Amino acid sequence: MAKKLTPEPSKDIYLKVLRPLVETYFAVCDKGSSHIRSLGLTPSQFDVIATLGDTEGMTCKELSEKTLVTKGTLTGVLDRLEKKSLIERMPSKQDRRSIFIRLTPKGDAYFLKVFPPHMQYIKPYFERALTAAEVTKLHELLLRLKNSFEKD
Repeated sequence: MAKKLTPEPSKDIYLKVLRPLVETYFAVCDKGSSHIRSLGLTPSQFDVIATLGDTEGMTCKELSEKTLVTKGTLTGVLDRLEKKSLIERMPSKQDRRSIFIRLTPKGDAYFLKVFPPHMQYIKPYFERALTAAEVTKLHELLLRLKNSFEKD
């Protein structure tokens, strides 16, 4: 009989955390998406507006790095937000090859209308499960884990 090199899946401590981590991600997406759609946005549109909110704007490259929107999807999302007059595209003053994206005054108002209610919607799920100290520790641990996956 061959010797097993890895422990049984039910005993592997890494697999024990991986499944709940992924399930939590899906639960957050599911709850968050339905609420975001009730505010009149797609999750990708909300991500862009939330990322641009309270900023002077950023280049497309910066925006694609700071959102969860894929580069292939970002152009279409920006097109739709521009049609709604929520964002504007401008040539970058630092690099003429880059496009600078910022919220319009209407976009700023929309950010203030949708962002705080969404945060208030999501917050009780965290408060019900974690203390403030645990949230801080979880943030630290998740960033450390993310960084580990990004190192290659």
